[in-house]
Amino acid sequence: MTRALNVLGACPLDCPDTCSWVVKVEDGEAVGLRGNRDHPYTRGALCVKVNRYLEHTKAADRILHPMRRVGPKGSGRFERITWDEALDEIARRLTGIIDEFGGEAIWPYQGTGTLGYIQGESGYAGRRLWNALGASNHDLNICARAGNIGLTRTNGTPGGMDPETFALSKLILLWGTNTLTSGHHLWKFIQEARAGGAHVVAIDPIRTRTADQADEHLAIRPGTDAALALALMHVVLDEGAEDRDYLENHTTGWDDFEREIRKYPPKVAAEITGIPEKDIRALGVRLAHTRPTGIRATMGIQRHRGGGTAMRTIACIPGVTGDWKHPGGGVAYSTSGLVPIQADTRPDLLDGPVRTLTMTRLADGLEDTENPVKCLWVYAANPMGSTSDQNRIRKGLLRDDLFTVVMEQFPTDTVDYADIVLPATMQFEHTDLHHGYGHMYLVWNEPAVPPAGECLSTTETFRRVARRLGLTEPALYDSDLEIAEQLLSGGHAALDGITVERLRREGWARLNYPAPFVPFTEGFPTASGKLEFVPENEGYVPPFSATVDGPYKLALITPAAHTFLNTVFGNNPELARRAGGPKILVNEKDAAGRGLSDGQRVRVFNDNGEMIAHLEISDRVAPGVVATTKGSWPKLNPGRANVNALVDERDADMGRGAVYHDNLVEIAALG
Repeated sequence: MTRALNVLGACPLDCPDTCSWVVKVEDGEAVGLRGNRDHPYTRGALCVKVNRYLEHTKAADRILHPMRRVGPKGSGRFERITWDEALDEIARRLTGIIDEFGGEAIWPYQGTGTLGYIQGESGYAGRRLWNALGASNHDLNICARAGNIGLTRTNGTPGGMDPETFALSKLILLWGTNTLTSGHHLWKFIQEARAGGAHVVAIDPIRTRTADQADEHLAIRPGTDAALALALMHVVLDEGAEDRDYLENHTTGWDDFEREIRKYPPKVAAEITGIPEKDIRALGVRLAHTRPTGIRATMGIQRHRGGGTAMRTIACIPGVTGDWKHPGGGVAYSTSGLVPIQADTRPDLLDGPVRTLTMTRLADGLEDTENPVKCLWVYAANPMGSTSDQNRIRKGLLRDDLFTVVMEQFPTDTVDYADIVLPATMQFEHTDLHHGYGHMYLVWNEPAVPPAGECLSTTETFRRVARRLGLTEPALYDSDLEIAEQLLSGGHAALDGITVERLRREGWARLNYPAPFVPFTEGFPTASGKLEFVPENEGYVPPFSATVDGPYKLALITPAAHTFLNTVFGNNPELARRAGGPKILVNEKDAAGRGLSDGQRVRVFNDNGEMIAHLEISDRVAPGVVATTKGSWPKLNPGRANVNALVDERDADMGRGAVYHDNLVEIAALG
């Protein structure tokens, strides 16, 4: 007799929506997956990518057993071994490294392959173990750091609007965000606003799917967002529409900031941004006289040299207009700043201070000979596919003296360089707690089926490593449910009534904030308690992309693909088929100037490296701008490279953020 049940879970992937889902299980096997219709934000819909997640868990190339390298590094040749053999070798190698070089020679390189508080980057996974070993601290800054710091300098937090309140907005600026590809559940709230008369503007260098559906698209030159923000505020001042009461009572630094705004009338901004002066002025007038205005800006906008300042400046707009007073007004970047969960990673287990190694500087870290990294432990990450300066990373991973352990679900490019590969569970198979950085809910993931093969969860893997190393600290052995209880025990009012028992029963819970939520009604979490246009002891200099004056004339943009999520699903045959292989969008003017034709195979290159792609002549990009999506696996591409072979390992202005959208390239026919 078939026994069926439905198990509540959550999508673990790096997307603001963190969907609640339902796994249908029959006789211990997952046979169906659908969105949870009861969840107020995601309302039963999954994206085109995650709709194939069940198929993905059963893929033929899934890693199911521990493996040891038997071929040269990079060859992807392994032999199956037992967990005991794997743990013995790991313990022997780690002990030797610590004895000779110290714990700091270990770099625990964690990514955003899962965002869970228990298994992923948001919380515990491995950090207590690394502290007990004295390993280097890993600065996971690759995704959102520059924007987080920029917003914090203005508002005291990257948190802002509840995205659900966009339904109340009358003007919506989708600034550097492709909602219909990366976080599509927001769109229904935008549609509610449109039904009430809202005007929707997409500000993006590319005419994306979202821009196609907006009322207006402004094709901004990459890296010039701060100039546009200043010009829009200039028009607000010209219209006499600044909220003087709000400026006087809820902000600081206005006089200095107003002088900066006055330097950027629409005519000046038009020269910087490439947007016609009349269009900047028209949007500025609309902004001046439309309350509430809601601005949605996500992580892509801050992945250039001036990314932190761009977000800092955009965050100033609702301070000038007073939009923070209104439901549906303000800026939404990440709701993470509103989630009062802090994981106790036990920093007291460290004997003393340790160095910090920065995620966006992996190539530099692997080249350091004075304080060498001797063990790279990669989990929830695929740096060979996702991290800047791919060719230098490859060189570092080929080091014979580097012991590399990779915990993975599939044979990624990074796996090919591992010495030991450990099989990792997928979301149906382990316990986790999530929040959505694009909504106001905690979401629980209950394991629906046993782990496939010999796969282990991240937490269980680290428990076994700690045991094999002979470590006795009890906190290293807390169960997943004990960890969940600790995560929810902080005493913050936003967590009142939210318990592990309730989450396991109901699947999700809204954080205890008012609905509709209007942030900062009781002040800003800054030193002054106010919005700070120019924080004390700081100047304001908006950086813009440099003038193109070298051998590379085309500004490269690397947006998210509709069928991949970072490199997740890059090996899924159907989604790869839909993606259609590497292509580069080029404006007709730029193609003609280089003697290139539509459909031609081309080299896209700069001093960092090259990738091979099919050229697509398109008016979706302006002259001087080219675009190709991220997420493909290098080894599945011609030339064994993806777009990150072209991306500099270089810092944004704040937090050493990545600069995926701030690189110059050239294109030539493939000889």
